[in-house]
Amino acid sequence: MDPVIIVGAGPVGLTLALALARQEVPCVVLDEGPGKDEPRPARTVVLREDTAALMERLTGIPLAHAGFRWAGWRSMRRKQVTSEVAFEDADAAPLHIAQHVLTGALRAALDGERLVEVAVDSRLDSMEQERSGVTAHTRGATGTWWRGSYLVGCDGPRSTVRKLQDIRFPGRTAVERHAVAALRTELPWQDEALLHRAPPWRTSGPSAGEITARPLPDGVWRLDWLLPPGKDLVTPEMLLARIRETLAGWNGGSTPPYELLDTGVHTVHHRLARRWRADRVFLAGDAAHLLGALGTHGLDEGLRDADNLAWKLALAWHHGPHEALLDSYQTERRAIVASRLRAADQALPLLRGGGGLRTYVPGSSRGHDTLLMDGHLGRGALGAPGSYANSPLAPGRLEGEAPVATAPGAAVADVRVTAEDGTFVQLRDRLGRGALLVVLIAPGTGVWERRHWVSAGIMPRLAAAVSALPRRAELLVAESYPGAAAHTVLLVRPDGHLVTALNGVRPADMYAAAEAALGGQAAAEPDPKEANGAKGTKGARGPRGAKEDAGAGTR
Repeated sequence: MDPVIIVGAGPVGLTLALALARQEVPCVVLDEGPGKDEPRPARTVVLREDTAALMERLTGIPLAHAGFRWAGWRSMRRKQVTSEVAFEDADAAPLHIAQHVLTGALRAALDGERLVEVAVDSRLDSMEQERSGVTAHTRGATGTWWRGSYLVGCDGPRSTVRKLQDIRFPGRTAVERHAVAALRTELPWQDEALLHRAPPWRTSGPSAGEITARPLPDGVWRLDWLLPPGKDLVTPEMLLARIRETLAGWNGGSTPPYELLDTGVHTVHHRLARRWRADRVFLAGDAAHLLGALGTHGLDEGLRDADNLAWKLALAWHHGPHEALLDSYQTERRAIVASRLRAADQALPLLRGGGGLRTYVPGSSRGHDTLLMDGHLGRGALGAPGSYANSPLAPGRLEGEAPVATAPGAAVADVRVTAEDGTFVQLRDRLGRGALLVVLIAPGTGVWERRHWVSAGIMPRLAAAVSALPRRAELLVAESYPGAAAHTVLLVRPDGHLVTALNGVRPADMYAAAEAALGGQAAAEPDPKEANGAKGTKGARGPRGAKEDAGAGTR
């Protein structure tokens, strides 16, 4: 079978390629650039706990050494600290990292992947779909035709894939603008991010705005100044004046020494593609959605797109097309991003209105600060990771359901588990392998070697039930899980979202839940001759052949 073609070599495209390769799916990444990224210290991303864990799992690199985990967060209004948050669990703290460092780690991980070919200086200019696959053409000195089983557009806001599929991209332009600077200096607080609203040295008008300071490694800080509405040019002189007055305002009136490393202007747009799937073509990341106002970060959602799509494409690639499963990608991911966009659009008039009666409502400023903090820290309606509770892959009501602290459809907690080989690992380490996870909660197993309990109690019945599931599943055992009673059995999707929790070994319920999580009735196995054709090969390319089905087209 032909490889998956991924258009775009940003963080989302590279993440998808790695995630597919981990599940034995060959890929071709079409990179219109030279294969490396220009260092831009002012272009950074903030990863939440789940997406940071995803990056570390795929790259094999502890990114805390390449980025910076905040020790805390503080919000200020004028001269007053309105709220403070301390991150006692370092792994739960937001990870701030330069984007070129993140993509460099992903590229380094791909260098050792036999199933991934990165084609540099390859810009997509046309594509065609047929019933059995996708043909894409790249232009340039090495322009050629590429043949793939599926194609995923991870090619950014101006996505060529989206345009070629004639998919609309409605939304709002220039929702917010920020002047950005990366500089090395010392600030009065260490290791904490800061949101400063209405600083006292900017006394009135829409330019009073807000400033965000976020630490990076080696004493570097990224500073963002919210700009007033309009298209006024941000000149170097204006930006230098902002830097000096801000540093002086935070340091008692005197500007400390600083080294300016990089500057820029960040413009936030809010857009959402009408469709994320057109037969064998998918959109992910900025090609499918743009968001980022009020402290939110769109890359988080792009990485979750890749994580959601990878295991579904892998299952379809290995076991034959399964339309309900592939359709669920758009249904699940688009609903979550749309919800975040609605929340931001509803909050924007309150937070950026600039006057009116709401200015005088007691406590309104504190409530606004909380909203902004939620966006920056990945909490609440603005920033919290979404749940797939209403997914078409959710099973119906099951007789043996058991309550746990994680709601069905939400991401599972990262507890320590015993793997099938007897080793202790974190639950998140077993994700992304294409298998369902079955987790038995069995207090006491953590202090005994696996050989002492693997054949005792309910384990043999549970192992038999797991082996009878419609697709491969891995049986894990945990000493405990938040809110779970002893002998609770969790069924977890390959991307780490809970399918259901059952009170004990219930083979029928477990099978029904697994079948639902895989999109209903399991897909038929592919023809062995076809399955053994191009499996394990890198990007098959060559002259375009005749279309296999002249009537096949896109939706």
